[in-house]
Amino acid sequence: MSVGDKIATRASYGNALAELGKEKTDFVVLDADLAAATQTGIFKKAFPDRHIDCGIAEGNMMGIAAGIATTGKVAFASTFAMFAAGRAFEQVRNSIGYPHLNVKIGATHAGVSVGEDGASHQCNEDLALMRTIPGMTIINPADDTEARAAVFAAYETDGPVYMRFGRMAVPVINDPDTYKFEVGKGVEMRSGSDVTIIATGICVSSALEAAEKLSKDGIDARVINIHTIKPIDKDIIIKAAKETKMIFTAEEHSVIGGLGGAVCEVLSENCPAKVKRIGMYDVFGESGPAAELIKKYGLDGDGIADTVKKSL
Repeated sequence: MSVGDKIATRASYGNALAELGKEKTDFVVLDADLAAATQTGIFKKAFPDRHIDCGIAEGNMMGIAAGIATTGKVAFASTFAMFAAGRAFEQVRNSIGYPHLNVKIGATHAGVSVGEDGASHQCNEDLALMRTIPGMTIINPADDTEARAAVFAAYETDGPVYMRFGRMAVPVINDPDTYKFEVGKGVEMRSGSDVTIIATGICVSSALEAAEKLSKDGIDARVINIHTIKPIDKDIIIKAAKETKMIFTAEEHSVIGGLGGAVCEVLSENCPAKVKRIGMYDVFGESGPAAELIKKYGLDGDGIADTVKKSL
């Protein structure tokens, strides 16, 4: 893939697992009867003996992954975000988080961009849920380049990791030849002195679009990509608060407990600043085309730009 192309990060997940499988032999991939959707089928085709289909039993899958991790192997447990963070929360907390095991959770189909599957499958609460588990690393990549890098980084990270991937194809915004991924480090995608838009996941490309639109109105917007929600990069957030007039956060997730909540926690304790959160405001999603839902909830470039202008 090259900059400008579009690909869903769930596909990036499947491709990265297959690539990692060529280099490392000490990990197993598990799925809950969704290998075609989560794209772990790519790994299964290449390494059938290292792929386990656990059936529609997500809690059981997390327990199996935990057991595998106790043998010294790394386990990648894959399913939809609604099932990984929602249905299996207790097993993730007690069987994986509590003993701090090397289980890497690949949660696909997150947020309203799941589209026609509707509110029951559009998990807008997973980041908040996973943030509460002590020692859990949380990564929400913005594009194919970052998603692939995140899988390799998750393998090397000690302890449990929650990775969030999307169903909808999104633009590649990071150059695969030069991009360097570092867990816990935010990335300044665009400089700016008036306001800062801190975004995560698919909203990073929307934030960059918004910044271009705002520049035409004389508003110089800085854009920061926070791919690691936990541990979050406090330094880049505090620096932005000191250097720009206002902070905006953009996420395909509830504004409660996700990126917006995390940024507000950092600033309230270290550098009080005015923050406007852009995301899902205490509502469930709905069935509809992904692009139209992203637009309806103000998560596209136009929506973010309009929120910034109205707030200023």
